[in-house]
Amino acid sequence: MCADELGPVIPRTFAPAPGWSPGGHRIKAPLEYSRGREKTRVYGALRPADGQEVTLCAPSRNTAGWLRLLQEIARANPRGRLYVIADNLSSHTSGPVRRWLRKHPRVHQVFIPVGACWLNLAEGWWRLLRKAALAGQTFADPGEIAYAMRVATAQLNTRAHPWVWGRPPPPHRRLRRKFAYLL
Repeated sequence: MCADELGPVIPRTFAPAPGWSPGGHRIKAPLEYSRGREKTRVYGALRPADGQEVTLCAPSRNTAGWLRLLQEIARANPRGRLYVIADNLSSHTSGPVRRWLRKHPRVHQVFIPVGACWLNLAEGWWRLLRKAALAGQTFADPGEIAYAMRVATAQLNTRAHPWVWGRPPPPHRRLRRKFAYLL
């Protein structure tokens, strides 16, 4: 399982800005910055073998949220060994997480190298989830964000397919004419 956090996701109480002005300039949505309770973090894990994913929302990025994700991963995959690929954030290596991993010996964390986040397939998957759940949406509170994430996860799971690291090969280019030089 490739696991990671997304966030913070902040509720917007206004409609998103249109894409382009009549003069050809990009219009940006007004920036809302706050330290309040309305922010939410999204935790997620992707199983590359079949493309199934698990997501959950939490009010902050901490050890408790990561433990909830590990519990959801273990519940969604009841049999066999589990390898959770993650970055080496301090909440992933905290004491409570290590104690939980000792109690659940079939779950193993594997950390990607520092500065190589692109090795985690969850990074590419976040783009699909953000597009399905957040693009063009207006949310009044974190509950609506959590609902949108659950709906988007269910929709993406219905059309899931195996993930392969890398790009597909380019399609074969057919030549319009084939010249033959005769001697």
